[in-house]
Amino acid sequence: MSTDNPLITQLRSIVGPTNVLNEGDLSAWELDWRKRERGHALAVVRPASTAEVASVVKACAAAGVSIVPQGGNTGMVVGSTPDASGTQVVLSLTRMNQVRALDGANLTITVDAGCVLQSIQDACEQAGFLFPLSLASEGSCTIGGNLGTNAGGTQVVRFGNTRELCLGLEVVTPQGEIWDGLTGLRKDNTGYDLRHLMIGSEGTLGVITGATMKLYPLPKAQLTAFAAVPSLDAAVQLLGLAHQHLSAGLTGFEVMGQFALSLVTKHFAQIKVPFQNTDFPYCVVLENSDQESEAHARERFEHLLEVAMEQGCVVDAVVAESITQARALWHIRESIPLAQAQEGLNIKHDISIAVSRIPEFVRQTDALLQAAYPGARLVNYGHLGDGNLHYNVQAPEGGDAEAFLRDDEKGVNGIVYGMVDQYKGSISAEHGIGSLKRDKLVQHKSPVALDMMRAIKRALDPHNLMNPGRMLSIK
Repeated sequence: MSTDNPLITQLRSIVGPTNVLNEGDLSAWELDWRKRERGHALAVVRPASTAEVASVVKACAAAGVSIVPQGGNTGMVVGSTPDASGTQVVLSLTRMNQVRALDGANLTITVDAGCVLQSIQDACEQAGFLFPLSLASEGSCTIGGNLGTNAGGTQVVRFGNTRELCLGLEVVTPQGEIWDGLTGLRKDNTGYDLRHLMIGSEGTLGVITGATMKLYPLPKAQLTAFAAVPSLDAAVQLLGLAHQHLSAGLTGFEVMGQFALSLVTKHFAQIKVPFQNTDFPYCVVLENSDQESEAHARERFEHLLEVAMEQGCVVDAVVAESITQARALWHIRESIPLAQAQEGLNIKHDISIAVSRIPEFVRQTDALLQAAYPGARLVNYGHLGDGNLHYNVQAPEGGDAEAFLRDDEKGVNGIVYGMVDQYKGSISAEHGIGSLKRDKLVQHKSPVALDMMRAIKRALDPHNLMNPGRMLSIK
């Protein structure tokens, strides 16, 4: 790209010459995390402040150049990388990575959008507080991206998605104006809730530059168990018992199919997975956080497991005896996506179903997929506590994974999403829509809802400059 492009020259004057990249290897910004698509950017721009973001957006708007906001680029639906036109500016917020304020009395932390999630967790823990959002990608994803996709994670069962953890936002509009909504108020009934409009909008309505998030007291004790269960029905029964016996102490409840766990063993031999090579089709990892004491937490946890074994919904279980052991058990669950990537290309589904209906959904959908694609391997795991499954399909053993993805993805998606509709679920629970599911959204979302969404997009971004082609088409 010629360096005499007037927009490039203007952007360099705003953020500094070294923070406008338009030459060399830009794959860190142009290639999506799953390596499914590679775009080509006009430039990657790296502002260091909200004022710089606003100036960049104004310059791009004046030039009629569209913007792709990007955080850690860990998205799963090709929603934060540029298209192949070479005309879009990638707005990378990773230089905006400061904790602005921590208000212990108000139980809030205010941060830049480019703060890495794990850095926020660590800052809160050092101050004696818990920030409960936890994802497998927390070492590289950013809070702006988490908010843009309304990310979920492993503690939604207790604390909710990112949306429930946010009390305020700072946003740069498509016109380059700054909306400061970082009040940290828990009650504010002064009109439409713009914060909730921006959360989950995937950068299509504005650029999130800052956020005020909720904090919680650190628990006195946190215990983790890994349990083998005889069926998904038993896992749902165990979840009910956990709610009954642990109440708000239940902060995590994840289910993992044995094939998903076998991939962890296969590709990460150093990770020791309990109950491998057994007849137990599923395992569950569950977490109990207690505000009283470790002794109290252990007593309640062990009583829960005793009751569960008596009722037959748990066959065997191990309870971590230390923080190190607990992290090792959680690491098993968090390693499944990486193990599946090591196994090869696959067809991913991030779906949600009412918890009570999940076992029957899985039985029926498994059978339909096996009948249509003999030998296809089902990698089923996820957040059973909130009804979110990562219901993924791997090519048959020894098969051509690229051909399977190319030739059979449409048919596999048709079966899975058709069953999701039948069970009144959602085709995207926590990953968002991006460009990968944009056409599917039209097929599975109410026309009335789509019309309302398009009206909002047209009103706020009339020139369609904010992440165009993502989530929905407004043409």
